[in-house]
Amino acid sequence: MTAVTPTAHETPAPTADELTGERAHLTTSRAALQAMRERAEQLFTVGDQVAGDAYTAEQLGRQMAQRIKELSDDPAVPLFFGKLTMAAAGGEASPAHRPDGSAGRAAGEAERWHIGRRHVSDAVGEPLVLDWRAPMSRRFYQASARDPQDVAVRRRFGWSPAAAGGSTVLTSFEDEHLDHGQELGTGSAILTAEIERPRVGPMRDIVATIQPEQDELVRADLEDTICVQGAPGTGKTAVGLHRAAYLVYLHRERLRRSGVLIIGPNRAFLHYISAVLPALGELEVSQATVAELLDQLPVRAEDGVAAATLKHDQRMAQVLHRALWARIGRPTGPITVSDGSYRWRVDEGVLRRVVDEVRREQPPYALGRERVRARVVGLLQRQSEARRGDSPPDSWLRKMGKVKAVAELLDHCWPAVTPQQLLADLYTDAEARSRAADGLLTPEEQELLHWAKPPRSLRSAPWTAADAVLADEVAGLLDRPAGFGHIVIDEAQDLSPMQARALARRTGHGSLTVLGDLAQGTTPWAARDWRDLLGHLGRPDGRIVPLSTGFRVPAAVVALANRLLPALDVAVPPARSLRRDGSLEITESADVVAAARTALTREGSVGVIAADAAVPGVLDALRAAGLEPSDLDGDGRLTVVPATMVKGLEYDHVIVLEPAAIVAAEPRGLHRLYVALTRAVTSLIVLHTEPLPEPLRA
Repeated sequence: MTAVTPTAHETPAPTADELTGERAHLTTSRAALQAMRERAEQLFTVGDQVAGDAYTAEQLGRQMAQRIKELSDDPAVPLFFGKLTMAAAGGEASPAHRPDGSAGRAAGEAERWHIGRRHVSDAVGEPLVLDWRAPMSRRFYQASARDPQDVAVRRRFGWSPAAAGGSTVLTSFEDEHLDHGQELGTGSAILTAEIERPRVGPMRDIVATIQPEQDELVRADLEDTICVQGAPGTGKTAVGLHRAAYLVYLHRERLRRSGVLIIGPNRAFLHYISAVLPALGELEVSQATVAELLDQLPVRAEDGVAAATLKHDQRMAQVLHRALWARIGRPTGPITVSDGSYRWRVDEGVLRRVVDEVRREQPPYALGRERVRARVVGLLQRQSEARRGDSPPDSWLRKMGKVKAVAELLDHCWPAVTPQQLLADLYTDAEARSRAADGLLTPEEQELLHWAKPPRSLRSAPWTAADAVLADEVAGLLDRPAGFGHIVIDEAQDLSPMQARALARRTGHGSLTVLGDLAQGTTPWAARDWRDLLGHLGRPDGRIVPLSTGFRVPAAVVALANRLLPALDVAVPPARSLRRDGSLEITESADVVAAARTALTREGSVGVIAADAAVPGVLDALRAAGLEPSDLDGDGRLTVVPATMVKGLEYDHVIVLEPAAIVAAEPRGLHRLYVALTRAVTSLIVLHTEPLPEPLRA
């Protein structure tokens, strides 16, 4: 967005009376929100009296309890952040504000709309604050001097931070007279202050600062799958969360039934973003890591890099498919069944046709077993009807489905199996493994899957995290899992093909928001091309949108991180930042205590990032100095973060300790260092005693 100064018209300056009017509107709006909550509480109280039955009463009670939570008012969060004054009737712009601060208008007067995090209306239903997701609110983000969209004045409000337990205070506002060709863009002092505001604690929403290109992604249709390639600080995580909130607002009933899921790289990241959707009034969106979602096995062991990489390879999907369907056999004779009165017989050829027909239909494996059972029972039923002249009761059908002859037929031709059983057989039976992997895996790769010592039980087996992914693949072959209406996947560049398949199984007919940065891929299987990953996610035609302009990370820090890009072997453009403030310091020193003391003299959060093995020593040194650091489970101002856990997080001030150690700790260490260097939103201090990695030595 570029700044445009007025030329043909002089614009009026804000007055004290206008600020008083806006404060009056805030008071009126807060009172109205409280009244809305009280009405919801009253309906909750009498819900069982107005409902027609117990089930309806329970459903109404659940909905009203949810509504009460959604209407809670946090005084520390501004109730509105912007305002639109539309062009007056006849094309003339109206005065900047009515004296009483109300949203109503007299004849010929322009419409005014306050924009906030949720909808607030008065006792007769007139809107006092429009939800930022409402169609009219879109103009707040998209209108410009070049395309005013009937907006005469766009106003942004400035707020002072709330003291502990207190309320934010409306202190100022800033107008852009779009009808006069005035657009502040990045020259907006209020917008800049909000973007650069120090961050302590969980991530905040960005509804007050959404940029036009971000808004286009947030408001994309539910049916669209979008992949955002976002450089550090471009707000890709915020875009994904706000798109989730927007879709729930627009398709509430549909998504309430099917659900919305946020996938994050680790629990620390999910904790960091956990406050965003509740602040926007959305409380029913689920959050999970991939490991939590694929909770098929008790993980108690760890694969080597080669074995883990193989298990995450897409070829394993075909290996498992072969291994499962190889269990299906052919009938070896007829079956004879007695119901106590008559004996019924089904010939071998007929049974073979039943099994072959079901197999050709390619149902999920467990469903196929039940189809075979049902069709064999159907054959017995027709014989009974021909003999008796009428249909047998349901109890007879259930009995026939469980008789020994039918059960033995199923166990031979279509045996029941669990994911654990299939994997254990694959890992212990060399012959079965060879048949399933023939032409797919080399003998050396097949040996990586071998268990040298068979476990005493499936529960005590040395299952790994990669095995849990494979078990989920098998579970998906056995039966179709429940799907979500929409899934947001953050840090998606680190998904393996097999993890992506697991998420694809859970989308059903839903859509995806895929967020990530190929330059930040740190797993051995990290994506190098978004189109490949979208294929594994079942959305090969998903739209890929790059975001390369950052608003959070200072330009000096971005320039340093960009030096690593040529060595990362990914086709992404260098990031650029609109932030010209901030600081960068590279010091040949290991004195993390001194650096932390300096950082703590400044406002905001401080993160110390070190190679995982160094974290205990860093914590001990800081504690010995009396600085009271916390690890990722704490919420203090000073946090010590292992390099492998910092992805997606950000701190006002970052201290990166020994970049060479971070790089040496893993095969994709340069990618990990790129992540660590780009977590700072105000200042970055790099401490080292070992030589810096080659790309940073210039």
